Amino acid sequence: MFSKFAYSIFEQSIKDYHVYDNVNQAINNPYPKEKIEHLLYFKNWIDTVQWHYEDIIRDPNIDPVAALTLKRKIDASNQERTDMVEYIDSYFLQKYASVDVKSSAKINSESPAWTLDRLSILALKIYHMNEEANRTEASQEHRDKCQEKLNVLLEQRTDLSTAIDDLLTDIENGDKFMKVYKQMKMYNDDDLNPVLYQNKK
Repeated sequence: MFSKFAYSIFEQSIKDYHVYDNVNQAINNPYPKEKIEHLLYFKNWIDTVQWHYEDIIRDPNIDPVAALTLKRKIDASNQERTDMVEYIDSYFLQKYASVDVKSSAKINSESPAWTLDRLSILALKIYHMNEEANRTEASQEHRDKCQEKLNVLLEQRTDLSTAIDDLLTDIENGDKFMKVYKQMKMYNDDDLNPVLYQNKK
């Protein structure tokens, strides 16, 4: 199933990142650029780096100038994340372009790529919650609570994976159809963010 295939790539990306665990390390994507594996790995790498950006910026002792620089990086990462989702949806649009869509077909609330975005983030939650559940210097109470949360996350992974595979099957069979809206982020756009376009005057 596609969800299992995608999740294995997300896990590989997370594992590769944590070899050095450094937000400034370069990505070494092992997959050819023309393959969907390349997009999935790249997508999760962006998510993984941003996960750690978000940890760093919550340091109560962070230098304000460094925090502002990091906030800019998080904004850029969010835009890159959205771009990658759209690339992945383009793959599915092309893959299912010849499907004979039934007249009774319905649209899904999320596109396939946005459901995979959720699975990518869930893979990160599972990885880090598992770390906490097994952190030897933490109290037993802490580890037990984290194990309970981990069990819920694993259940969520099963449910989300089933939903993703069901969605792709429905699209392939013509029971659902894809309709992708390009993201219209405003805060990064010089012409749409009032703070930015007023400063251009």
